[in-house]
Formats: sequence, C-alpha cells, structure tokens
Amino acid sequence: NWGRLCPQIVYYFSAYCDLLANGEIKAGEEINVVVPTGNFGNILAAYYAKEMGLPIKKLICASNSNSVLTEFLTTGVYNRNREFFTTISPSMDILISSNLERLLYSVSGSEKVTAWMNSLSSEGKYEVDEATLNEIKNLFAAGCCDDEETKATIAKIFKEKDYLCDTHTAVAVKVYYDYKEKTGD
Repeated sequence: NWGRLCPQIVYYFSAYCDLLANGEIKAGEEINVVVPTGNFGNILAAYYAKEMGLPIKKLICASNSNSVLTEFLTTGVYNRNREFFTTISPSMDILISSNLERLLYSVSGSEKVTAWMNSLSSEGKYEVDEATLNEIKNLFAAGCCDDEETKATIAKIFKEKDYLCDTHTAVAVKVYYDYKEKTGD
C-alpha cells in the first residue's frame, strides 16, 4: 500500500537530517540503513529514499528466524516452502513478502516479475536471473537472528547503553553488528 510507504520514506530523510543536526555526519556523507522486516515495506521505503537522492550506501535487511528475505537477498532464490516460526518479533513472521515485488519491478521490469510471481504462486518459489541478483546485492545486505540471539542482544544493549530495545530493534542491532564485523563498514 503506497499509503504506508510514502510516510515511511520521510523517516529516512528525517533521520538523516537528525544526524546532520547532531554533527554525527557531514552533508552528502553516505549512511547505512538497517531495517528489521518481514514484509519488505519499510526497507523498500528506504530504497525509494535512496532513489530520491538520500545518500544511503547500503540497505541492510534484518530478518528473524523466518529468514526468507535474507536467503533471497543473498542467493536470489525466494522459497516460501519452509518451516514457519512464531517468534518474539511477530511483525516479521512472514513467508511471503508482498513489497518485494515492487523492488523486483524497479530493478528488472514487469515481464520478469510476472513470471517470478506466477512461479511463486504455482510452485512456492522462484529464482531471479544473475543480472537482477547482482543489482540487488549492490543495493542490499542481509542477515538474520533467532530468538535467543534477539534476547542476548536486548541484554547486551541494556547493559552497555542503558537502553531497553524492543525485539524488532534487537534483530536489526544484531544484524548490524554482524554486518559491521564481517565487512568493517
């Protein structure tokens, strides 16, 4: 629903302005954005903000145990034929990410997307071509964590920063820490 995406785009511009106002970055400096997601909506809004010119370097998709998005963004295979987990981050408990279709349309065009969505409907999975996967990998990174890692992250953030984060934020924080450790970025 575009009625949800449009206001979400503003979040990223607002956050960027806050970073500028707080002196944490300089104008034009690229930032990474980490979004906990299951339906791909809020991170899609960040993608649109980037397309509008917001200096975002990497969009980092954070998934819980229902890691269908992490698998897709790293392998190009979307497969909903898997075990579904009920987790402590329930808004991310999704196996069919409806907003992902919009990203695919933006990076590959309608004919391919139609075929992929037909395959998802009939077989429960699809695989994008190499060019599309490369485009996605240039834009996105992805990671996931389970409930135990989520709980451990909440405890760690509370101990180190005296901040009690929610379960969805904890998924994003854990994925961010993993991304930073792996890439140095």
